[in-house]
Amino acid sequence: MQATIQWIGGVAFEATADSGHQVVMDGSPAYGGENRGFRPMELILEGLGGCASFDLVTILKKARQDITAVRCDLKAERADDIPAVFTKIHLHFVVTGRDVKEKQVDKAIHLSADKYCSASRMLTQGGVEITHSFEIVQAEDNSFL
Repeated sequence: MQATIQWIGGVAFEATADSGHQVVMDGSPAYGGENRGFRPMELILEGLGGCASFDLVTILKKARQDITAVRCDLKAERADDIPAVFTKIHLHFVVTGRDVKEKQVDKAIHLSADKYCSASRMLTQGGVEITHSFEIVQAEDNSFL
């Protein structure tokens, strides 16, 4: 895996992944930024949420759970000192589907956190406390439409 970061002025940078996708990062106005893009630490948090959500969807589909939507809400705390690393992150999953089993969702979250999610493993090995919770929402049955 490779990426290139190109300075585009002020404290803004354009990142290009080897997949060809690009994203703009910028600092807050308090640090000379113009709010043109994500903060780098936001991307790390969102990467964790994306990685864990990818695992959750994949595992639940393999378990033949009839999921129709998955959302991951993240809340993070950072150290007060520089470097202001993440100290705690909480992931809350909202899984929508038909007759989704609580046991399967719990198992999928633990498999992701303990085995599959590279971002989660990297952060926990770096001392970040990561916790999880979830809720299941019954999908509306629109079969009569």
